[in-house]
Amino acid sequence: MRLPMPQCLSRPVAQAAALWLRRLVVAASVVLLLAGTASRAWDRDRMTAAAQRTGARAAAAAQALQALLAEAPANDEPALLAAVNDFFNRRVVFIDDAAVWGQDDYWASPLEMLEKGRGDCEDYAIAKYFSLLGAGVPMARLRLVYVRAAIGGPGGAVQAHMVLAWYAQPGAEPLILDNLIGEVRPASRRPDLTPVFSFNGEGLWQGAAGAAAGDPTARLSRWREVLAKARAEGFQ
Repeated sequence: MRLPMPQCLSRPVAQAAALWLRRLVVAASVVLLLAGTASRAWDRDRMTAAAQRTGARAAAAAQALQALLAEAPANDEPALLAAVNDFFNRRVVFIDDAAVWGQDDYWASPLEMLEKGRGDCEDYAIAKYFSLLGAGVPMARLRLVYVRAAIGGPGGAVQAHMVLAWYAQPGAEPLILDNLIGEVRPASRRPDLTPVFSFNGEGLWQGAAGAAAGDPTARLSRWREVLAKARAEGFQ
C-alpha cells in the first residue's frame, strides 16, 4: 500500500520520512514474523528425517502431527490441549511395555510410539508433553504426573499411572490429559487420580504441585534417555 505524502513537509523531508516509514514497516513485519514463529519449538527437517528413519508409519504420523502443530491456535491453549490429546489417543492403542518392547518399563519417544501404534501411559503422556512444547506451550505450564489411578472410578482397583497436567498459571487447578478418559478434564473432575509426584524439563515436585524435590534428570534415568531421544527427533 502506498501512503500519501504529507503536504506539510518539504519534498526532501517527506522523502526521508517515507524512507523511514518503509523501514519501520519492514522492521515491524520482521518482528511480527518472528513473534509468530519463535514460540514453535520443533525442528521440522530433523523431525521429518528422524521419522523416515524410524519407519513408514512414523513418517506419516509425523507429517500429520506437524500440520497440527503448525496450525495450532496459539491463543487458545485449551483447544490445543484437546487436539493433541485426541491426536495420540486415536492413533495409539494401549499395550503394556512387555508386549511392545519386551521390557517391564520402557519410555518411548514420540516417534517410536507412533511407529509402533502402541504404547502405555508414560508413552502417551510423554508424546503429548513434547508436542505441546512444540506448539509453543511454555514448559512451566506442563507437568508429567505419576498418579495412583482407581480403575473403574473411586473404590476400584488401584494401579500406577501417568498423565499430563496443564496449568493456566502457577497454583491454578490443572487440566488433565489422559489416555484412560478421552476428555480433557479439570483435576477436580478426576477423583480417580491421586498424585504421587510430578516433573518436567525444569524440576521435580512432590504431588502434582507440591514442594520441589530436585532435578528430574538426576532422579529419573529414563527421563534423561527419553529427553535425548525426543531432542534427536526434532522436539524441544
